[in-house]
Amino acid sequence: MDTLSYKTVSANKNTVSKEWVLVDADGLALGRLASEVAILLRGKHKPNFTPHVDCGDNVVVINAEKINLTGNKWTDKSYIRHTGYPGGQRSLTANELFDKDPTRLVEKAVKGMLPKNKLGSAIFRNLKVYGGTEHDQEAQKPKVINLK
Repeated sequence: MDTLSYKTVSANKNTVSKEWVLVDADGLALGRLASEVAILLRGKHKPNFTPHVDCGDNVVVINAEKINLTGNKWTDKSYIRHTGYPGGQRSLTANELFDKDPTRLVEKAVKGMLPKNKLGSAIFRNLKVYGGTEHDQEAQKPKVINLK
């Protein structure tokens, strides 16, 4: 048997093929949307997925203001941050965060599903979230993906 014919091919920054993908969040549950978007960003749907390389696609999410949260999550789910000062813990409910900026709800959900390292930060920069149907990536001609 020729063992040289079984070479494992690892993707690198030069051999990765990135695409632009458009996802419509209208009527989707937040967590289910975020997990699908995280898979697209990470590149786990591609046959040449390599864990230590950014081989995912650039994802544009539109209609972030039309997402759903099930149950009592609008009032019970809280987003906690810390100012860095003693006693500086602040929290917002999902409803309050949504009222401030609906795109931040989607961004926080997706960011929590990515690796917590430099690669995760680089992958997160490939995500663009918009509240309405208009977006700035028309020149890239994103391919529409239906998650429904």
